[in-house]
Amino acid sequence: MNQKSVYQFTVQKLNGEHMSLGIYEGKVLLVVNIASECGFTPQLKELESLRKDYEGEDFEILAFPSNDFGGQEPLEGFALGDFCEKNYGVSFPVFEKIRVRGDYAHPLYKFLSDKKLNGNVGASPRWNFHKYLINTRGKTVDFFYPFTKPNSSRIKKRINKLLITEKL
Repeated sequence: MNQKSVYQFTVQKLNGEHMSLGIYEGKVLLVVNIASECGFTPQLKELESLRKDYEGEDFEILAFPSNDFGGQEPLEGFALGDFCEKNYGVSFPVFEKIRVRGDYAHPLYKFLSDKKLNGNVGASPRWNFHKYLINTRGKTVDFFYPFTKPNSSRIKKRINKLLITEKL
């Protein structure tokens, strides 16, 4: 397994089970830190729409709730998934709440935000709904600030390019 890939990390599902990100090998991933009480929270609906646009393709969205910005994620455990599903129709994986910046950041987010670790991108989340794009080999290839809408042409072009070029 490549040490400079997201596949080396284990994350916690809402039911408490630990899961290796290696199960997503071969898929393009959009990794997003979310919060239920943020001005960007309606992006959950747009993220679900994006997921549906790529249904049947090797693409997945992974959502990681975080309370790092303005205390905007008070929910815990299954309440997180229920909120996303009931209010925004989310069907992509929502994981247990984690830290996404600073000394106590989850190892996945330390990797995603540090160019020395991931080899390509050096950008820490500055707010909720920061998005990282991962290629089919688990490499961090791009990021998008929170104000970039999930269904923007910029994000879709990058996803399309990865889905096409990495099948060749």
